[in-house]
Amino acid sequence: MRPLPLYLEPRLETPLRSLLEERDLLHTLTDALGSPLNLLLPEQIADNLARFQAVYRKHRLTGRIHFAHKANRSSALVRRLAATDAGLDVASLGELQHVLGAGCPPDRIIATGPKNREYLWLSARTGVTVHLDSRAELDDLADLVRKHALPPVRVMPRLSGFRAPGATVLTRSSRFGTDAAELDDLLDALERHRDAVETTGVAYHLDTTGVAEKAVALETCVTVLNECRRRGLRPRTVDIGGGFGVDYLADAGQWERYTTELTDAVLGRRPPLTWQGHGYGLRAESGRLRGALGVYPAHRPVAAEAYLDELLSHPAPTLGRPLGTLLLENLYDLVVEPGRALADQCGATLARVLEVRHTPAGERLVRLEANARDVGLEEHGVLMDPLLVPRPGAPDGPDAPDGVYLIGNLCLETDLITRRKVFLPRLPAPGDLLAFANTAGYLMDFSAGRALRQPVARKVAAYRQDGAWRWRLDEQYWPVDATAGAGHRGDGRA
Repeated sequence: MRPLPLYLEPRLETPLRSLLEERDLLHTLTDALGSPLNLLLPEQIADNLARFQAVYRKHRLTGRIHFAHKANRSSALVRRLAATDAGLDVASLGELQHVLGAGCPPDRIIATGPKNREYLWLSARTGVTVHLDSRAELDDLADLVRKHALPPVRVMPRLSGFRAPGATVLTRSSRFGTDAAELDDLLDALERHRDAVETTGVAYHLDTTGVAEKAVALETCVTVLNECRRRGLRPRTVDIGGGFGVDYLADAGQWERYTTELTDAVLGRRPPLTWQGHGYGLRAESGRLRGALGVYPAHRPVAAEAYLDELLSHPAPTLGRPLGTLLLENLYDLVVEPGRALADQCGATLARVLEVRHTPAGERLVRLEANARDVGLEEHGVLMDPLLVPRPGAPDGPDAPDGVYLIGNLCLETDLITRRKVFLPRLPAPGDLLAFANTAGYLMDFSAGRALRQPVARKVAAYRQDGAWRWRLDEQYWPVDATAGAGHRGDGRA
């Protein structure tokens, strides 16, 4: 008996669903601008911003919500946020130049990431807040300020290596930030450089979804701010970074069924679900399952602003009170830096079907006019089905679900857009489009390059106006007329 199809249908909110139902528009855009093509919805990012603000209001907190720019290179998304009171988190000299040019004022920009002297100089010269990863970075920045006679720069030292008292809370090590055990030396250095820097707060960013880990870090940051005040410094902000997650899938049952069936496939209990038996981190040894499933938890019922709410409602490990209450009692501002979560539902990637063929083993391969660097599902471990957009004039035949592997346009054996077998409502044909939904956060252009001189996807900003979908090239979008008459305009400060 042929195994039943295993679907992982994407979660689609109304704006993105509406856009992806415009078949003629999608084909017209792809014919004109090429495949692959990235679609962006600037208004959606303003709506997402408003949802985060609602959590701030619930906990009666103040502070700014910053978009982690590295999640997407789009000008339209950055310019739309510049039209609100949101902030931007930049991680390179180029990103800083981009957001300044998009209209975001320096007092709403945080400079993070590895920094060379040029990046530090422009940060200091324009007056953005700098996250400090080390003593050496602090010394370098202070030297630049004095040498160029610049005003003191607002800084936030980034901390890592948090330790919980009592019960052990495992914390993943990070190459960023100063270990909390070296705090005294760092605070001594901040005091010595008070003529060149102003300590406005402390920051952390943990590469984890564990609420308990983040609770330890946040409570520790509050105690560090209190120590700073004891030393005569005047910090007022805790920046907890990002990592709020996204719920990619519409159906929890599909996720549970797929991961169960994948385990059975690795153990040989059912036909393979992946190309050449790839296990996504799982393997079979002597009939036993080994390893760990190394994929993104694509179905996350608590994600984005709901995750922030859960964290702020979580009790502090030693003080016992909710973390939001702890911040409020100390009159500290909260800063967050969501990337993936603010870009949720803000875009999709279109790719044209070039060829459908069969292997000698009977597998079906669908070659797309795109590659795995254009649609970063595999790199980021996101398992999610694309949507089939038939070419204009294609006959509407009966649904006959078929499992296929999606391969790219690079001359590389590894260019698999999906290692997992994807089940589509019918076998696609050349000229059809596949629409990969919800790719704006890291999946769209984080790794895109011009390998083998293949073109990089162009970007289109789409928005509704006068009851219809309108569009502009991403670099030509400005929130001047495009948002006139549109719905909510987000405000980034709670």
